[in-house]
Amino acid sequence: MQRIAPDARNKAPAGLILVLALGPFAAGYFLSYLYRAVNAVVAPDLTAELGLSAGELGLLTAAYLFGFAGFQIPLGVLLDRYGPRRVQTGLICIAATGALVFAIAGSAIGLSFGRMLIGIGSSGGLMAGFKAVAIWVRPERRAFANAVIMATGGLGIMMATVPAEWASQALGWRGMFFGLVVVTVAVAALIFVAVPEKQSASQETSLSQQLSAIAAIYRDAAFWRVAPLVATTCGSHIAIQTLWAGPWLKDNAGLDRNGVAETLGIMAICFLIGTLTSGAVADWLGRRGIGLLKVMIGFAFIYLTTLGIIVLQPALAGLPVWIIFAMFGQAGVLSYPWLAQHFGLEKSGRANTALNFLVFTTAFACQYLIGVIIDLWPLTPAGGYDTAGYQVGFGVFLAIQLAGLGWYLLKPPVPLAQI
Repeated sequence: MQRIAPDARNKAPAGLILVLALGPFAAGYFLSYLYRAVNAVVAPDLTAELGLSAGELGLLTAAYLFGFAGFQIPLGVLLDRYGPRRVQTGLICIAATGALVFAIAGSAIGLSFGRMLIGIGSSGGLMAGFKAVAIWVRPERRAFANAVIMATGGLGIMMATVPAEWASQALGWRGMFFGLVVVTVAVAALIFVAVPEKQSASQETSLSQQLSAIAAIYRDAAFWRVAPLVATTCGSHIAIQTLWAGPWLKDNAGLDRNGVAETLGIMAICFLIGTLTSGAVADWLGRRGIGLLKVMIGFAFIYLTTLGIIVLQPALAGLPVWIIFAMFGQAGVLSYPWLAQHFGLEKSGRANTALNFLVFTTAFACQYLIGVIIDLWPLTPAGGYDTAGYQVGFGVFLAIQLAGLGWYLLKPPVPLAQI
């Protein structure tokens, strides 16, 4: 496959750069989101085979997020020091190992360990892509390029719905995971062979200097104006769409298993459309003087409104509400190119993963604790979870997100005219 010299990025056609330099990372993020969301479809199989409670199902599924979040800080150092190509190749091989462990595990502990390995291996899916964007794409086009990477996550969610249901029924959930092992190894090989290499200035600095830079990022006042809102909104959205939306649709909307898979598939398509649209809109508005963070706030208001309807008026939370929820739930991702500009190219990997650590720590806590809260109510006569449990579980994290929004609006990180 053709390689592009790093100093030719301003001469090569933008489409060629996206395909050759960013395409393999998009494939990696596709797998990351597929693994993240697939338990929403196979949850009935796991529950039936292992007799899991809501809390246990939440913890098993959230083991992915635990591994994912725990590796974010070293990931940032590795990306800035060794570049996205080598780091992502190694990580995806770890994901393949985790998928193999998950496929052969015979207990909840084994499944959780496999999910944790998958989470570690998937931890670079988005951040490696964002680092590649920071290297290869001009600053004024990064929001859209990031959105293209993000959109492949929507394709991953789509594959984790009806196609995953078909594969699970045809092969069994274990057979499906054996197939994922093969695909994952193939993606690792694609990244290693196809992606251009680029020397990083961070390779010339000591490890202690790189770690000091992480501490400086966490001491940055502007970072902490943005981080609570982005972490709570993106984290809660991930937790709900990749697990609890499925049981909610079964227990509150009365959908059967195929209906749940189809609705999750529609939400995945809308997630893809939303991420592409948000990036394109942000680029368009940016050329007219409206900054990334202002666009992010507008989209976040829309997302929080839909979650408020789901919490307060579940009877009104039909498909249109869930579609809007899916489209705007990751509005906070618009802060990542802003962070890359704020901290500079050489710190961009560490800055983005510093925030991503908070996002996925929140997602882990949300996914697990919603299950714990739901378990406080007895099962319904139909064997489902009580609506009140969903309302309280989702509502607790809605309140936390609103607090993050209030904190941001109290004092934005830069003057409003510039964001």
